[in-house]
Amino acid sequence: MLELKGVNVYYGAIHAVKDISLTVNQGEIVTLIGANGAGKSTTLRTISGLLRPKSGSISFEGKEIAGVKAHEIVRQGISQVPEGRRIFAEMTVMENLDMGAFTRKDKDGIRADLKRVFELFPRLEERKSQVAGTLSGGEQQMLAMGRALMSRPKLLLLDEPSMGLAPLLIREIFHIIEDINRAGTTVLLVEQNANMALSIASRAYVLETGRITLSGDAAKLAASEEVRKAYLGG
Repeated sequence: MLELKGVNVYYGAIHAVKDISLTVNQGEIVTLIGANGAGKSTTLRTISGLLRPKSGSISFEGKEIAGVKAHEIVRQGISQVPEGRRIFAEMTVMENLDMGAFTRKDKDGIRADLKRVFELFPRLEERKSQVAGTLSGGEQQMLAMGRALMSRPKLLLLDEPSMGLAPLLIREIFHIIEDINRAGTTVLLVEQNANMALSIASRAYVLETGRITLSGDAAKLAASEEVRKAYLGG
């Protein structure tokens, strides 16, 4: 579904992503793990069109998308839940969800997807008239995910969904990610909580200072001594 080949991304003179190549197959949960500053979020932002690679190829369903504008990439079927939620704080929950469907015209489909979002996140339905900035951190994360789902993505990019959340809420969010995946949405997950990420992913890539240093089956990486020492506290 998604393939990156030799992708390089710079912030000015800083070489943030160095010759990255990776694939995501339809129906998978694939995770990128690594320390702060490893290039994980930069990789997602480049896929979603918020950054342009200096070189390399990014193809989605066989079409080149490197350099395509972000809103066009959403139309093609990729939606991102950004790090730090980035909800529209002064708008209501319902207005935020409506914004997620801004590229769509199919009213019946939008209604069906809104119903699905409320099934996944009942608290959002309870608070649909509430100003989004007054929600708890966990509820804001649910809203950011619900907003992304309203574009009906084929591929969902999740950037640090557990950041700042209590352990019980983290488990709830990860169960919901699995539910979203089982319903047919492919997921590329960036996550510092490597234990949780590897527990739900089928495959994983390890990034260090902008380069992929390890990749493979998520369970095997979770069991490897190198990964345990570096990321799992083993």
